[in-house]
Amino acid sequence: MRGVCVRILLTGVNGQVGWELQRTLAPLGDVIAVDRSRLDLADSAAIRRSVEAIAPDLIVNPAAYTAVDKAESEPDLAHAINAVAPGELARAAAARGIPLVCFSTDYVFDGRKQGAYSEDDAPNPLGVYGATKLAGEQAVQCAGASHLILRTSWVYGLRGRNFLLTMQRLARERDSLAVVDDQFGAPTWSRLIAEAAALVVARWLDRPNQTATSGVYHLSCGGRTSWHGFTAAILAHLAKPDEKLASLTAIPTSSYPTPAARPANSQLACDKLAATFGVRLPDWETALALCLEQKLPQATK
Repeated sequence: MRGVCVRILLTGVNGQVGWELQRTLAPLGDVIAVDRSRLDLADSAAIRRSVEAIAPDLIVNPAAYTAVDKAESEPDLAHAINAVAPGELARAAAARGIPLVCFSTDYVFDGRKQGAYSEDDAPNPLGVYGATKLAGEQAVQCAGASHLILRTSWVYGLRGRNFLLTMQRLARERDSLAVVDDQFGAPTWSRLIAEAAALVVARWLDRPNQTATSGVYHLSCGGRTSWHGFTAAILAHLAKPDEKLASLTAIPTSSYPTPAARPANSQLACDKLAATFGVRLPDWETALALCLEQKLPQATK
């Protein structure tokens, strides 16, 4: 396939990345964006019916079960959406001879490595969420379709539920915030993920053989910080002379137990994506500043 796609099936349109992809994929063709009401990814038969009815030229699947802690008590549902559904989409794509793009996560790693993780590092997920996402990657790789698997990390944005919006709210509601300072990664704005992914897909489709560059790629912002560091940067952007914000305290992970273990190191090396497609995201601090600039017109009303 070369040039413009005629029909693109986009799942998870209500998610952070899926919502942004509606806009960024539009120049490539007709985006058929579906949410759970139109396509229940926990229903394998529904997936096959939808692909047959929509007859896409490309499938893009950012949809996922992302409730990391809840997945520990709902492993079957997480597995259906994160592992089985990508495999079904990949097999449907292989049957039609079309390419597939899926999104994955830094949580496929255990976080014990000292430096940034490359695509060649062995996954070792700590919890159900990461294990099901890894199973989804493997299902896609085994299906036979040309594919891109884009792993990203610490996704935030200006809509939905995410760390940025939660910290903005809590900073104004509480007197103090205690945030983990021994988990490290690169916060990544959902809009930049969608813009970069669309550029990668356009360049990928313009090649005569997508299979030659099929595989796993890391797509996240550059740099490294902790959740505490990320929070401090958010508060710095919020600070106004006439508004008091919560004080911020650093705590270890042991002081904030959760049902699912998190990797201590989520930093992803993105050199393979840059070398193959010429795409690299900015550092996380630059991306955060760009993101929060989008809030300024609303804040002055």
